[in-house]
Order: sequence, then C-alpha cells, then structure tokens
Amino acid sequence: MARATIYSIAERCGVSAATVSRVFNRPELVRESVRERVLRVAAELDYQPSSAARGLVTGRVGLVALLVPDITNPFFPLLVRSVQRTAERAGTSLMLIDAEESAAAEIRLVTKLRGRVDGVIVASPRASAAALREAARGLPCVLVNRTLRELSSVICDNTAALFDAGEHLYELGHRDFALLSGPNASWAAGRRSKAVRRWARGRGVRLAELGPFRSSFKGGRQAGAAFLATDTTAAFAFDDLMACGVIAELAENGVSVPGERSIVGCDDVLLAQTVTPSLSTVTAPLDDLGRTAVEVLIRQIEAPDAEPVAKVLPGVFTRRASTGPLTGAQASA
Repeated sequence: MARATIYSIAERCGVSAATVSRVFNRPELVRESVRERVLRVAAELDYQPSSAARGLVTGRVGLVALLVPDITNPFFPLLVRSVQRTAERAGTSLMLIDAEESAAAEIRLVTKLRGRVDGVIVASPRASAAALREAARGLPCVLVNRTLRELSSVICDNTAALFDAGEHLYELGHRDFALLSGPNASWAAGRRSKAVRRWARGRGVRLAELGPFRSSFKGGRQAGAAFLATDTTAAFAFDDLMACGVIAELAENGVSVPGERSIVGCDDVLLAQTVTPSLSTVTAPLDDLGRTAVEVLIRQIEAPDAEPVAKVLPGVFTRRASTGPLTGAQASA
C-alpha cells in the first residue's frame, strides 16, 4: 500500500493539502470539524508526519542539543536521561555532545550548532561569560548549573544543604575542616566553596582550603593526599567522584573512614550509594534539573523574544556512612 501523504488525506477529506498541513503544524488556524475529520482520516491511513516537511512550515528541525563538559563524570548520565525523556515527551530529539572539559571546545561546538538545532542546553559550562554570550547569540540556550544575566538558567542551590552537612559534622565533634575545591573554571565549584566558607565563619571553626583539584577519581586521590597532610578531621569534597578518590587514597594509607576521617560529597550520584563506606552527600534533584531545563528551552524556542528566566532548585543533605563522630584520639592529636 502506498505511503499516505498530505495530498492523499486532502483528497479523502475534500480539502486542500495546505489545510491538511495546517492541521499538523498550526491546528489553531483550522475549524474544529475540519481538524477532526483530517485527523480521523490520517489515523485510518496510518499517516506519519514528516519532520523535514514540518520543519519547512515551522522553521524548526525537531532537534535540541545537550552539551556536557565530561560524559564520564557520573553526574551527567543521570542528567542526560532526564533531558532525553522530557525532550521525547515534547516531540523533539536530542543530540548529546561531550566538550571534554575544554572551554574552547564548548564555544566552538555551540557556535557550530546554530542553524542545526532548535536550541541547546549547556551543562556546567567552563567557558567565560563573554564567550558564552557571543556563541549563544541568536540561538535559544539554557544553562544548567551556571547563571548569566542574558541567558536562561536552571541551577541547583546547595547552600542550605552544605550548611546542614557542616552542622552534622559539628554535632559529631569535628572542629577542623578541609575544603577540597573543584576546578577553577567551574561555576558550581565557586558557589560550593563560598557556601562552605560562610558556614565555617559562622561556626567559628578552622577551615583549610586545598586545591583546586580536577573533578575526577584521580583528582580525588590527589585531594586525599593533601587532606592527609593536614591535621583536619573532616572534609567537604567538590563532588562525589572526588570524594570517592579521597576515600581510596585514605584507605591505601591505612586511614579509615569514618573512624579517623570523615568526608562529605556533593550531587548524590549512584557511585555515592555503592562505594564503601556509602557517602554522606548533598543530593541534587537531577530529574528535576533535566526536566526543567528542557521545559525552559522549549518555551524559549516558542517565544524567542521572551525574557530569560532563572530557575533555582534546592539540594538536600543526605547522611550516610562516610561521616562519624570525632574520637578521643583524634581530639587529642
């Protein structure tokens, strides 16, 4: 049987092909009785609208891009899944791109996407504000875990959760802390470090700032070695992957967690729950981050002149086994 087209549907319904096209692309312009008849015949003929043809009418290609800095970081696969599911429900496809922790690659890739996708979500970008603004000019763009006044954004605010983590450690008896900071180019790393500093000043505790370290297991091993070189007893790691490297470094040097040192991560990726000991961490609402980013992007695609929006979602502290009480031996050391 020949594949159904807008022309065969138009002939069956006694309307023009243009009317059939409007039913699928601008249904609000078609009288309800005509629209229902066209849709009924289309279903009978098993008609599948062509995305290419729809693009000629709407000016859209039915494709959005998600740019991440490092797909091997366990934070991003969960975000990718949420973005993909939401995009699919919105009737659009997803292109995934890995910038490999390169700010220059981010700008080059976003620039190349113009005209090839309907919009782009840039997760945890490393590029400068000026470069991002220029690359996204004329392209619907949403940032995840980064804010710029001229662009829409969706962020996870971990400030209150990090305060809760600090209070948890303080109640366990810890008074000397290490801040294992993340990459200098990471906006989220700066925000997290600022929150930990504010808590430490408010509590009047000592805070040794170490780093920056890469957001990787190897970076965590380096952070762990730096942590061991101090007399601090508890540490805030930039993220869970780094925290897992810290735990491995301490274990290799015969230092137990949480028996001798305590460690808090951030993000609550699957690794945080499966590592031994399980990781006390800040849980980020990854499903909500991805879903909200797509929803904001779709609205921006549909209304390109609308003002940028900034959505803020809170993280929450989750206590697990990597934090424990300060022992007498530690207190007297």
